[in-house]
Amino acid sequence: MKSDNIMVNPKLIFIYFLFISVHGIISAQSKQDTLKIQNLGEINVVGYHSKIAEIEELPDINGTYLVSGKKNEVIQLANQNSNISEKTARQIFSKIPGVFVYDMDGSGNQINIATRGLDPHRSWEYNIRQNDVMINSDLYGYPASHYSFPLESVDKIELIRGTASLQYGGQFGGMINYKIKQAPSNKNFELESINTVGSFGLFSTFNSVGGSFKKWKYYIYEANRHSEGYRKNSQSNYNAQYINISYAANEKLLLTAELGRSIYSYHIPGPLNDSMFNANPKSSTRSRNYFSPEIWVPSLKLFYTINKNTSIDWITSAVLGNRNSVQVTGNAISPDVINQNFGGRQVDIDGFHSYTSELRLIHHYQIGKLKSSLATGIRLINNDLHRQQLGVGTSESNEDYSVKDDLFKRDLHFKTQNIALYVENLFQITDNWIISPGIRFESGHSDVSGTITYINENDIPNKINHSFLLGGVSTKYKLSTHNVLHAGFSQAYRPVVFKDIIPETNQEGSSKDLKDVTGYNAEIGINGRINPSIKFDLTLFRLQQNNRMGSVTIPDINGKDSLYFRTNIGNSLTDGIEFYIQWKIFENSNTNITLFNSSTYMNGRYTDGEMRDANDKNINKSLKDNKVEAIPEIISRSGLDISFKKFSFSILYSYTGQSFADPFNTINPNKSGTIGLVQSYGLFDAGLSYYLSKNIKLKVNVNNLFDKQYFTKRPTFYPGPGIWSSDGRGVQLTFQVKL
Repeated sequence: MKSDNIMVNPKLIFIYFLFISVHGIISAQSKQDTLKIQNLGEINVVGYHSKIAEIEELPDINGTYLVSGKKNEVIQLANQNSNISEKTARQIFSKIPGVFVYDMDGSGNQINIATRGLDPHRSWEYNIRQNDVMINSDLYGYPASHYSFPLESVDKIELIRGTASLQYGGQFGGMINYKIKQAPSNKNFELESINTVGSFGLFSTFNSVGGSFKKWKYYIYEANRHSEGYRKNSQSNYNAQYINISYAANEKLLLTAELGRSIYSYHIPGPLNDSMFNANPKSSTRSRNYFSPEIWVPSLKLFYTINKNTSIDWITSAVLGNRNSVQVTGNAISPDVINQNFGGRQVDIDGFHSYTSELRLIHHYQIGKLKSSLATGIRLINNDLHRQQLGVGTSESNEDYSVKDDLFKRDLHFKTQNIALYVENLFQITDNWIISPGIRFESGHSDVSGTITYINENDIPNKINHSFLLGGVSTKYKLSTHNVLHAGFSQAYRPVVFKDIIPETNQEGSSKDLKDVTGYNAEIGINGRINPSIKFDLTLFRLQQNNRMGSVTIPDINGKDSLYFRTNIGNSLTDGIEFYIQWKIFENSNTNITLFNSSTYMNGRYTDGEMRDANDKNINKSLKDNKVEAIPEIISRSGLDISFKKFSFSILYSYTGQSFADPFNTINPNKSGTIGLVQSYGLFDAGLSYYLSKNIKLKVNVNNLFDKQYFTKRPTFYPGPGIWSSDGRGVQLTFQVKL
């Protein structure tokens, strides 16, 4: 059976669920006086059974952070029937409205997601954390996260939208915090082993030990994964280690040391154009391209409770390592030929030296009879990103990052020093109403120095100042026992990153007056329950971005051909609706049947600006009223979860609407596949779990059940300009034991 014969109209699903949710909310509010809490009789649970993973929320005060009024979700991974070993993000984030997943390969090495129309590349629109430690490679030079932890190690994922930018950092996306599993408190030793085999030569093994002894706790893991890949020339090898040791000196002081390392190698199969993809999505245009980052993340933490009202949290951490690639560059129709004129491959190496120290304090106090809380903190960043590019590599086909004469045509340092201060206060106005205003001040600069062989050395030095005073406010009002209204506004920014500054060729230039992208997130929503069986979450949002980056054409002052000039090109606005509804159709001590829908409607458009025309590169063309690239109008996921005694079964339908690949909204693809419409697609995934005993679990996953051939984006830079096929149908079998 072909997947094209099983199509679900996503707009009808979205409208239908939205209608019944709003109707139910109105009905529930009109009957509020007669609605009573149902008291269930006592249930004696004997043995064990599978459970269904639920989406939860963070408490109003989460450690030293204030979360009240900010849209947030917590994903528990323990009971998910997802493909954890390969980090299949559409399954993991299926109950989070609006998560756009960039499937550029199925290796499981990275998670590429975004919300609210932002760029999903390596999730770099977020402040990304592991156990509250920042893991963005370089927040100002290259904010992507190249550190790759195994998802088997993660207990839960905390996601707070962009209205969290005052406390966590200025990112438009917000914050994602991957909370690693903890050592058991009642055992000296516990072993967990999770092993997966599957399609395309997948073998994955994760093994951890942990325990507690007096005042000490430890947790250690080792992970390995190999895959031959869905496409030709797409093999991947992955290895990671982690150690966490904590010491509770007394009831007030907790000290923790962590060290994580990841390294992987990915054989890059090269981009395709549309005709190549339609003929054979598994085909490859490159056989000699490789990518490999090795990243270390050490950290030291101190948590101290000064008294019952005041606590401090101090984290000092680093991101250290290299991002390496060796490639025959070019688009899909550029040949990969070894001869005298086309011998050496291009070698690029980024060296990360990113250091962060963050001290936070929370203080609870009384105003009359109502409690309020003050959260404040300071963050210091000192980074040196050493970028070496355009090195002449070998003509071989193996993974070799050596460079002829150790010479790189671009050899640059991007050094950043930054200080950030924030203050936010939670005011408990009434028993039902909380309001939290706050400000964040950032001040710092990035200095660029080094050599580019095709540019005058006097044109290289550049200094970019980062100075912002950001404001925001969030509020939460309890409408009833079950329903809560929330709203928030927060300013945000994205700094000018390294790739914006460096001219690619001698026919290009970069403005010395580049401005950081600025703007805000605004949202208002309601969540709660229509009745004991149906819960919902409905949010309206707006995301404004000013000073977006792009290229324009300018006349050369010497009368030569026009120059391509990297600069700020204009502004954009994205409005949308995020919607989630869950219906527990049936539930008792042994059985649970749940249906859910998670959907988003987005309208992202340019409000003004102009950019170099891709068809006529000597002119600039207006962007006003054009759709923002890579923003599907609708993303909708519907699922059915069933648990019965020791069994658990899930089936998921994911729909992603069409989107444009360029700001000019080009529909017909070009010869290289770099521009053109990205077609909509719908996929089915299924998962089944069974407990052989309390400590032994089997799981089977089938991804892309009907073998849909699709792609999600047409990237213009890494891993290469053009189409990157997403994986077809794959099966995984997982054996998990905990002793």
